Amino acid sequence: MLRTSGRTTSLVSGVLAAVAPHEALALDIAKGEQSEGRLPLAYFLHEAGPAALPVLRLGWALAALCVGVCLVIAFLLAVSIWRRSRASARDGISAGGGTGIVWIGTAISTVLLMGVLIYMLWVLAQVADPPQRPLLTVTVTAYDWWWKVDYGDDEHRFSTANEIHIPVGQPVLFRLKSADVIHAFWVPELSGKTQNIPGQINQQWIQADRPGTYRGQCTQFCGPQHAHMAFEIVAEPPQTACAADLFLRPMTARPCPAQAGDRDVPARFRTFLFRPNRW
Repeated sequence: MLRTSGRTTSLVSGVLAAVAPHEALALDIAKGEQSEGRLPLAYFLHEAGPAALPVLRLGWALAALCVGVCLVIAFLLAVSIWRRSRASARDGISAGGGTGIVWIGTAISTVLLMGVLIYMLWVLAQVADPPQRPLLTVTVTAYDWWWKVDYGDDEHRFSTANEIHIPVGQPVLFRLKSADVIHAFWVPELSGKTQNIPGQINQQWIQADRPGTYRGQCTQFCGPQHAHMAFEIVAEPPQTACAADLFLRPMTARPCPAQAGDRDVPARFRTFLFRPNRW
């Protein structure tokens, strides 16, 4: 029995490790460990920004609705089987009637679907615009199988890959592009999904309410290495992000007072971008 249990555990661990999008995350799942006090894959269950909360609530509502519908259907199916098993064989099977229940089911389904549609449109309206005008724009270009990140404008541009740093408490505008196939940009704790489409620029805003490292993932199958196309968004506290604010937006009308006139802005910006952090 112990041997069989060991094989089962190994099989489950291997499957989880194979499907996890990142090796470190896969190792945590296989060992059943926690990261920063959270269960593996728990980043799907939390929100850390105003754009993520309505989407998270919508997800929970749809999940509850699906579970409820499945339970009702299973109950009705069990009742019909039980009643049929008690019926006498000589009663035969009625080929007519029963249209009333069909109309009732159609009406209930229509009401539920219309309710879901209205709720989804309301959520889209909630997350369409940021609470204030974004002062920082980040261009993210998806490649097979990595992310190119460009900060600033044509005059003050800085590029990096797979790691995006943003200030806490400020909305950031993301311009999403693709250099090859269709990808999808998603940071579950900060926002919903937006597709990166070749030849098209889509926009999305993201705001982090507290410092931290937030995991993102491409959610559109894009080839053999799709599962490894992950990235991080690191939300920095205001005092750390201030130098980057000056470097990226020298024309901003409201620079950081503590750093105004600092001549070492590029060095501070590099520190802001490449601050060591733990996955």
